[in-house]
Amino acid sequence: MDFDQLTTFVQVAKLKSFSKAGQKVFRSQSAVSAQIRQLEQAYKAKLLDRSAKSVELTPAGEVLFEYAERLLRLRDESMQIVADRGSVVQGPVTFGANEATCLYLLPDILSEFKRRYPLVHISIYRNFSHKILQRLEEGSLDLGIVTLPLKSPNLKMHVINRDRLRFMVSSKNPLAQRSHVTLEEIVSAPLIFPKTGYTRQVLDKLFRPHRSRLQIAMELPSVGMIKTFVAADVGISIISESFARDQVKSGEVKLLNVEGVDLWRELALVYRRDRSLPRAVQALINMIRESRKPPEAHA
Repeated sequence: MDFDQLTTFVQVAKLKSFSKAGQKVFRSQSAVSAQIRQLEQAYKAKLLDRSAKSVELTPAGEVLFEYAERLLRLRDESMQIVADRGSVVQGPVTFGANEATCLYLLPDILSEFKRRYPLVHISIYRNFSHKILQRLEEGSLDLGIVTLPLKSPNLKMHVINRDRLRFMVSSKNPLAQRSHVTLEEIVSAPLIFPKTGYTRQVLDKLFRPHRSRLQIAMELPSVGMIKTFVAADVGISIISESFARDQVKSGEVKLLNVEGVDLWRELALVYRRDRSLPRAVQALINMIRESRKPPEAHA
């Protein structure tokens, strides 16, 4: 029995699938099966019930699963503590952020971080803010970037970005020639909504009084797709100003000021208050805070 086998076993138990676990640990399904078989031989017990639809833990497997998670956690902690004793910043960092933050906010920061600290391994968990907060509370993430507001006494936060939300139209759209438009004009046009997330919540609230007249042309899962279809003049959408900087510069789209609409999005760096942070995590927090000074609050 070794840590590699325990890691594979934990992934099979969590994902309830040999093939999915294989993808997670970068092994073939047959290699995963061999590792589980070796564990069962070592413990002289059947650990998993295999069926055509799913994989479930046996009573013996449930006992081992608890110990396996604790052993793996202790291994990671011991490696980090030993790493922190040295003069070199190294070790793993698990980080959570949504797709747009990963694409538009983090690349330059992480590029510089890796240049300074090449021995730090960063693993990014990409998901919505509420999922990241859940993982932080559970302790499976070291830190994350989430959209405010935030209500959790267990988490410490630093505001790192404040971005205005503006309506985006294709440069081909007649509204692109205007410096200001009304919300009534936006309501009358085809709209492109994100499927989920903070921006969708903002749009649903903004347009609630006009729901019966809305023309939602498309619902899309990513900022990149929304920008592409807006540029093609399929409809109008709303976006964080900085996320459309390149498309505005190239002349593909224009960002509109809408009378009576003043919306902002704030991002915060968050992590657990009660955890002793490894040096690698502290170094990343410091770099993000240095790189992302929040702009002046809007009056």
